[in-house]
Amino acid sequence: MTTLDQRPDREGLFQLASGQRGYFTTAQAREYGYSRALLAYHTKTGTLQRAYAGVYRFRDYPSTPREELAAAWLAVGKDVAVVSHESALELWNLRDIIPDGMHLSVPRSRRHLPRLPGVTIHTTTRPLDRASVREHEGIRVTSPIRTLLDVADTDVAPDQIGLALYQAMRRGWIDRQRIRSAASQRGPKTAHSIDYAFTSNYPFDRAVG
Repeated sequence: MTTLDQRPDREGLFQLASGQRGYFTTAQAREYGYSRALLAYHTKTGTLQRAYAGVYRFRDYPSTPREELAAAWLAVGKDVAVVSHESALELWNLRDIIPDGMHLSVPRSRRHLPRLPGVTIHTTTRPLDRASVREHEGIRVTSPIRTLLDVADTDVAPDQIGLALYQAMRRGWIDRQRIRSAASQRGPKTAHSIDYAFTSNYPFDRAVG
């Protein structure tokens, strides 16, 4: 890293951005010697692309599937936000339908949330801690079991929840007893959604869990 009176460390910033699908924040860039004025200059010349307020992308970084999730996550706040719900199902490869939008979760106490087109921000009182959050390809995302419980609380189609349950069990990420116990602790709606998903047309008895 560099101080602000030194030349910008492009290589260092690019390396950091590579772990975030090519994106970085204004605050991260500052640590590598990039002022707001310098970011604006490189955006004008085409070296950088501005994704959201305070979030940029190296133009020459290769495109990756669903990279926009990284940009939205950084825009909301990488230390407080996590990819969740249908978007987390997609990142864990637990569904076969691409979500219409992006889904993030933040603590309910979080204030002054940005309004991002195509992004649904869920607020929660449940902890977003090490027990329920993982890092997946550089992005903070809800764990498979937390993701399944979250979507069971929403209007996701039962067959999609069933597919996600089946895939997670086959990979050994969850087992039937644990997910049912966790769902019952969430409440009747979640428990019913999970129980109903187990009646979908998937061979759960042959799954690992």
